[in-house]
Amino acid sequence: MDPGAGESAAEWLASATRDDIAKVLKDYGEERYARRIAARIVARRQQTAIETTSELADIIRAAQPAKARHAAGAQDPATRSFQAIRIHINGELEQLRLGLQQALQVLKVGGRLAVISFHSLEDRLVKRFIRQYANPPRPSRHLPLPADLPEPRLQVRQRARRASAGECRRNPRARSAVLRSAVKRR
Repeated sequence: MDPGAGESAAEWLASATRDDIAKVLKDYGEERYARRIAARIVARRQQTAIETTSELADIIRAAQPAKARHAAGAQDPATRSFQAIRIHINGELEQLRLGLQQALQVLKVGGRLAVISFHSLEDRLVKRFIRQYANPPRPSRHLPLPADLPEPRLQVRQRARRASAGECRRNPRARSAVLRSAVKRR
């Protein structure tokens, strides 16, 4: 996530294949029109380099059907694509996985793990991580329990919490925030 290190989004977009761009948009942005957008990006860069974010946003908007662009109350059609590219370039999901593992290692027994996520992919990753360590795999219910059955390493503190309507009015960025927490048991 250091802007001076690694490949930039512009460099990646200038060299990535149409299929790679579509996969990133679909996987990380959950973009419905990923293939159309990727095809437009590749077609445009063959004519001239894409130099600004506003040029990229215009390409993305033009690739989407009019009904998607003009849906009432919808976010900017380019938002999901920009988010997907950022997640890919920064390796954000892998960084989150590593951070969760490291947090579990450094937490003392009784320590609390609290994670706020702002994207459904991040939240899904956090939810599965906590569930994995709060509910370790158990043998079949048809077999006797082994004596050395491992205890869960985490205990869920509370259900996922989202910002209230009042909080979202005061702070619109909170609308997608999800807080999940757990306590280290062993």
